[in-house]
Amino acid sequence: MDKSRSLAATALTTLIGLSVGQIAEAASAQASSGNEKCYGVVKKGQNDCGTANHGCSKQASQDADPNEWVYLPKGSCEKIVGGSLAPKDK
Repeated sequence: MDKSRSLAATALTTLIGLSVGQIAEAASAQASSGNEKCYGVVKKGQNDCGTANHGCSKQASQDADPNEWVYLPKGSCEKIVGGSLAPKDK
């Protein structure tokens, strides 16, 4: 591998690592700011993060999937019909 390709590969690896770190940091901040994960109330394409079926947000394939979640203010999830603090298949 020539020097320019090696440099490009290193830059890309660094960028991916930073992105993953920033996503994890943002999720941690959401959880600690008085929010909780609410499963089963997500509209198609509006989930906040990954599940066992995919690794990213905005990939929910159907409305009200019991394994998709979104952050909501603590205490509000279980007031919503279908809302749960844990995935339904657990």
